[in-house]
Amino acid sequence: MSEVIGVQDLKDISWQGYLRKDGRKGIRNHVLVVYTVKCAEHVARMIVQESGHRDVQLVGFDGCTDNQYAVDLLISLIRHPNVGAVLAVGLGCEYVQPEWLSDIARGEDKPTDWLFIQREGGTNKSVARGVRWVQEALEKLEATLRVSMTLADLTVGAECGGSDYTSGLAGNVVMGRFFDALVDVGGTAVFEEIVEAVGLRDMLVSRAANEWAAGQLAYTYDKALSYCKSVRQYSVSPGNFAGGLSTIEEKSMGALAKSGSRPIQGVIKVSVRPPHGGLWLMDSTPDPHFMQFGITNPNDSEGLMDLISCGAQIVFLVTGRGSVVGSAVSPCVKITGNHETYMNMSGDMDFDASPVLTGACGMDALTERLTRLVIDVASGTESRAEALGHAEYFIPYKYQDKTIASERNCEKEA
Repeated sequence: MSEVIGVQDLKDISWQGYLRKDGRKGIRNHVLVVYTVKCAEHVARMIVQESGHRDVQLVGFDGCTDNQYAVDLLISLIRHPNVGAVLAVGLGCEYVQPEWLSDIARGEDKPTDWLFIQREGGTNKSVARGVRWVQEALEKLEATLRVSMTLADLTVGAECGGSDYTSGLAGNVVMGRFFDALVDVGGTAVFEEIVEAVGLRDMLVSRAANEWAAGQLAYTYDKALSYCKSVRQYSVSPGNFAGGLSTIEEKSMGALAKSGSRPIQGVIKVSVRPPHGGLWLMDSTPDPHFMQFGITNPNDSEGLMDLISCGAQIVFLVTGRGSVVGSAVSPCVKITGNHETYMNMSGDMDFDASPVLTGACGMDALTERLTRLVIDVASGTESRAEALGHAEYFIPYKYQDKTIASERNCEKEA
């Protein structure tokens, strides 16, 4: 291994990305097929499958009634820098209209179309039309403008799932160290899972970049704790206990490690882009006046999609016990600090952080390895999940006030 990469060297590393109208740069150039109701999922999925191209991906919302949270998330994916073209597929009865979504894509100068299955004449005709359009879109995307891209252009999201005792000692720690390096060169880092910060209120608030951020963090923590109490559910599982964790507080200490050590700039909500670079906390818990709806993060796929909705071109899943999931739109890179897990699931896990536990490698060298992996994936190398065809997504009903951390309360809560 070469000497650890310095900050200036990191700033100088570049690769080719895809330039979008809003100035952001993508590391992938996907055609996104979006279904607007569960009844249209099968047709949309068939369009993706029969297109036969890895760059054609599927997302959608199952609900028939309106939900602003889900609509905002779909819109954020349509606008995402990793998406080059959009086909919206609806049945014809639902509240979320495919034409609205297509109009948003058109406003981003992305090739787009939409269809109602009822109008097209059913499954076969809809699939045939959709496949024809996707093939045309793929040809158009070959002309997408390529531009130089650096780490400063990246937004990277991270969460942890299936944690064990190694997550807080190695996996999340190297993730946090990478976040520090990314922030230092002007990039944007986003972590979530405020419900996995139980017991760490003072630690979170002490890392605020300013007084305003401190108010956001305090309010968001208190809201999350109240939420956990109201639903009688804390983010700790039988698998965590089997992996050597004893309490939610112990898990919280390890989970927060993935945020690194840099000041937290503030709190963003799902589908909201960070206003500038630096380290940000994403709040995905329902707000107090909507507590009766939507358990937060019922699975890792929702958490990953939340991070992608804020513009993350790459997302990380740190997992001591192992996972197979990927994510639609943005590559998912999986880290484990457990060598046994890495060997047992070597086809699914991207990065082994366990050498730091045995003394085989120091944390600086391990962070460099992870940084090089990020650069490779950003340059076009497929993550393990991408290579296997994993492109999971989950978009639930949920209710959130998009005001960042209920700003009206931040000052008095700091």
